[in-house]
Amino acid sequence: MSFKTDKGRVLGLGSANEGAHHWFGERLKAVALIPLTIAFICIVAPLIGEDHATVVAALQSPLKAIALILFFAVTFKHLEEGLQVVIEDYIHGKGTGLVLIVLNKLFCWAFGLAAIFAIAKIAFAG
Repeated sequence: MSFKTDKGRVLGLGSANEGAHHWFGERLKAVALIPLTIAFICIVAPLIGEDHATVVAALQSPLKAIALILFFAVTFKHLEEGLQVVIEDYIHGKGTGLVLIVLNKLFCWAFGLAAIFAIAKIAFAG
């Protein structure tokens, strides 16, 4: 017994069997962001108002640099997936939705890689 409509059976529409995997991934990233956000605050908050040399010296610590890189990587991936769900749910035009999803991916990857590059440059080059 199938719960699909006649039109759904003809067009082959139905579950893509990707929902649970996507949902679990989003929740996993959200939980991972809790300690990463705490680490980000503990690393960055004491540096507010400090001079350039102090900030560079603090961020050249491998542990701090790795924590910040993980924070930005997980944050922007989580943002990308969350915005994609919003676009898929609320934008009903196929062309508009596709354009917005591509722009979302470009935005999140560009800013995420820029943040990671900045941290890596400080950590390696000062």
